[in-house]
Amino acid sequence: MDAVERLLGRRWENVSPATFLKFGNLERPIQVYLQRVYATLAVALAISAVGCLMDIQYHIAGLITYLGAFGCLIGLSFTASTPATLNKRYALLAGFAFCQGAGLGRLVGLAVQLNPGLLLTAFMGTAAIFVSFTLASLLSARRSFLFLGGWLASAISCMFVLRLGSWLMGGRGLGFGLELYGGLMVFSAYVLFDTQLIVEKASAGYTDHVKAALDLLVDVVAIFVRVLVILMKNQAQKQEREQRRRKERRD
Repeated sequence: MDAVERLLGRRWENVSPATFLKFGNLERPIQVYLQRVYATLAVALAISAVGCLMDIQYHIAGLITYLGAFGCLIGLSFTASTPATLNKRYALLAGFAFCQGAGLGRLVGLAVQLNPGLLLTAFMGTAAIFVSFTLASLLSARRSFLFLGGWLASAISCMFVLRLGSWLMGGRGLGFGLELYGGLMVFSAYVLFDTQLIVEKASAGYTDHVKAALDLLVDVVAIFVRVLVILMKNQAQKQEREQRRRKERRD
């Protein structure tokens, strides 16, 4: 009876979906700042999508876009966050997002050729991961995930060494799988870490929403790439199994 009451009884009468989205542990200025961060992130993601579409149509990705992304990133890092430089920093973020999106054009094009539905599935999966980990970070106790910083930096270093080792000594298949699934876990955890770091910096008076949006943009794109590659890998394996079955039936 107690279990039924927990599920259907009075204990849930005053509970609504909004109850789980109350960020009472965040001051109102920080909530407004986060809205600005996520609005900037949304625009940056839209610009990345445009860059991806441009590469699919016109094949613009190459050395110029890679240098452009690196230059925008360096310029953004060395441009002070002041009201006078806000438009310049917006332009640098937009340039980085566009070049990064263009760099994804070839991968996205291959996914569309393999199965157009993979792109929508990857987008929805990435959105689900990002929203889930963001809510987990915002609804948890303050600074509870900041300890992940050192572990995540070490994980990134290990993945780099793993990639270098697999390239030099072989075993690329194993290294690729570990980097693919391990990278997905690492960048998902980075959403937890970066979100809480953004909140703590804002509490200390550091409210650079452009830099915060840049950090989250890198996380989202890294998650999207890995989710899409996993889906493409599974789709390719599925097609291979179907071809084998057809061949066996013919024989």
